[in-house]
Amino acid sequence: MKTALIQQKFHGNKKDTIEHTCKAIKEAAKNGADLVVLGELHQDRYFCINENTDNFTLAESFHEDIKFWSGIAKENGVVLVTSLFEKRAEGLYHNTAVVFENSGKIAGKYRKMHIPDDPGFYEKFYFTPGDLGFEPIKTSVGKIGLLVCWDQWYPEAARLMALKGADLLIYPTAIGWFDEDEKSEKQRQLEAWITIQRSHAIANGLPVISVNRVGKELDDKGAIDGIRFWGNSFAAGAQGELLAHADDKKECIVYFDLNIKRSGEVRRIWPFLRDRRIDAYTDITKRFID
Repeated sequence: MKTALIQQKFHGNKKDTIEHTCKAIKEAAKNGADLVVLGELHQDRYFCINENTDNFTLAESFHEDIKFWSGIAKENGVVLVTSLFEKRAEGLYHNTAVVFENSGKIAGKYRKMHIPDDPGFYEKFYFTPGDLGFEPIKTSVGKIGLLVCWDQWYPEAARLMALKGADLLIYPTAIGWFDEDEKSEKQRQLEAWITIQRSHAIANGLPVISVNRVGKELDDKGAIDGIRFWGNSFAAGAQGELLAHADDKKECIVYFDLNIKRSGEVRRIWPFLRDRRIDAYTDITKRFID
């Protein structure tokens, strides 16, 4: 299965950003991609850099956005993974990833479960935690275990997707550095981010795809503080081996061939699921074991 990861930056406004994305999807499809994966909240700027109630208006177009990306998936004949700002009701919003079949039909959606609240990442102000659980989405290219950004730090989420039969794990992402951080700290953060996701691949015997934003973004007032998204979109195989890896600066389309059937071969060598001591894990549902 030829797969394309689209690593992109914010192009100043929603219209121009979407135009860039559509050109990239068209190019990927022309080059034979069956599956195209976009980053987190890819339509617009990363508005969670600060807290502003005016930003909730960005979710008003959710249903129109669904129709638009459905048409793009159908037009290009690709399975398309998107990440959108969902208005569910007044005062109730989700960070929602939607998967479209190559026919344009909605294959399924996932509402982000783990919601961060850190300087520059004020997501708890905007998003209600998801209530759809960890359910793989059936598509023509396999069962997608779809998770979003902060979810990628939690092995429980990846494990539950694997236990429910996911063929691969996908993480649309928006994560970056603060310019004032020391170079050594930036490197530690990046390596931790890559390592934790590759570990999900190894522990579950599944390929992992992670697509991040790139470029510097400011808050909605144009303040000098902001986030420099570190790119480094990548794909790892079922043993954690890197299949593709972008850099930290450029917009790009990253192509690679994904063989999801290889997971079966890997799990025969490393039967981690067989040897799980499920009788001894009951305390895992506790917040902390005092």
